Amino acid sequence: MDRQILVRLNEMRRKRQAAILVTDLSGGPDRLIVEGDALEGALADTASAAFRSGKSAALDVDGQSLFFNVHLPPPRIVIIGAVHISQILARMAALAGFDVTIIDPRTAFATPERFEGIDLIADWPVDVLKERPLDSYMALVAVTHDPKIDDEPIIQALKTGCFYVGALGSRKTHAGRLERLRREGLSEAELARIHAPIGLPIGAASPAEIAVAILAEIIGSLRGRDVSSPKGVAP
Repeated sequence: MDRQILVRLNEMRRKRQAAILVTDLSGGPDRLIVEGDALEGALADTASAAFRSGKSAALDVDGQSLFFNVHLPPPRIVIIGAVHISQILARMAALAGFDVTIIDPRTAFATPERFEGIDLIADWPVDVLKERPLDSYMALVAVTHDPKIDDEPIIQALKTGCFYVGALGSRKTHAGRLERLRREGLSEAELARIHAPIGLPIGAASPAEIAVAILAEIIGSLRGRDVSSPKGVAP
């Protein structure tokens, strides 16, 4: 691999930006494609599909045999609220390949015993996210029902372009949430990105079923996300 390409690829990893190392199997030069690069034709379609799937493969593009080595930042789900749904969702999400962080200032809920083996932070989200900022390869799930805890991370998730933003609550609860967020200056386009009521509409009733609906919606958002603009935030 060309040294300059390697340096740039490592920089993309540091910035949590997705990139594809394209190798010409006939012996031509390597090429690095970063998510959001302007591409045309079959190469654009092939790269977009690779960014969404995250799978590396040998592919034929316009008569060229190319190997697409896809490098995606590890997707992370940040859950605001150490509730029963979170216990189940965290375990399921880990099995599906997501890193998981749970944040809740309520120490009665955020206990190591309830979330063994999970990255759990018993502190206010507004403080935690200053040190561990959100980015576009993260999903934000807000489930406390408490505006003092949920609203600020939702605002940050929308501003930083998290690929998924979901919030627990009824339509009436969400209507009140939207009014609060409008007063904070969020646009209608930003507000429209909130998935609420959270999860796919499968008639989920129990905490486990709700967790299934949420995780399925997150996966759908990850695989169907917009890959036409640059992503990632440098730490």
